Amino acid sequence: MNVATEPSPRRNRARRVALTVVAVVAVDQITKSIAVARLDRGDSVEVIGSLLTFDLTTNSGGSFSLFQGSTPILAVLAIGATGYLIHLLRTTDDRLTVAGLTLLLCGALGNLSDRFFRSPGFLRGEVVDFIRLPNWPTFNVADMAVTFGSIALIASVLFGGRAASRATAESAAGDATNPGEPDDDRAVEPGPPTSPPTSPPTADERSTSDESAPPR
Repeated sequence: MNVATEPSPRRNRARRVALTVVAVVAVDQITKSIAVARLDRGDSVEVIGSLLTFDLTTNSGGSFSLFQGSTPILAVLAIGATGYLIHLLRTTDDRLTVAGLTLLLCGALGNLSDRFFRSPGFLRGEVVDFIRLPNWPTFNVADMAVTFGSIALIASVLFGGRAASRATAESAAGDATNPGEPDDDRAVEPGPPTSPPTSPPTADERSTSDESAPPR
C-alpha cells in the first residue's frame, strides 16, 4: 500500500519561488510587448499627469538605462548572476532573504530575456523600458523587481541581525538568572553498599550462647 507523503518545506518553497518567477517574468514581457505595440518612440503618454508617464525607449545597458553599449558583457554577467542567485536560494531559509533573492532573480531573468530574444540579436538584444517618473531613469517591471528585491535584502540584513542579537541577549540573561539549576539528566553515581540494620540479641539467644561457650 502506497502511503502519501507531504512535500517537504524546501520543496514547497522551491515551488513558490518558481511560480513567482514565472508570474513576474510573464508580466514583465507582456507589458513590454504591449508598450512596443502601442507606443511610438518619442511620444509620452500621461497616465497620472506628469507624475507617471509611458515613454518607450530601448536600453543597451543595465537597469535604469545605466552602462549603455555594454550589452554582451552585461548579458554574460546576468547569466552568472542568475546562477548565483539560484544557488543562494537553495542555501538560505530566512523568509525575507528568500523574498529578496526571488525578486532579484525575477528582474535578472526578465531583462535577460530581452538580451536573448529582442533585436538586434542573441546576447545583443536591447531591453525595453517604458515607465517614467519625474527625475528618474526610464524603467520596466523587471527593474521594479530588482529594486524591491534589493530593499528586502537590506531589510533582512538589518532586522535579521537585530533579531539574532536580541535572541542571544535573552539567552544570556536567562543563563544569568538561573546559574545553578541542576541537570535532571545527569546520572547519579551509586554509593557504597550498606548492610541491613541489626537488632540486639534476645534473652534466649544470650543464654544459648553462654551454654555453648567452652569453660575457661
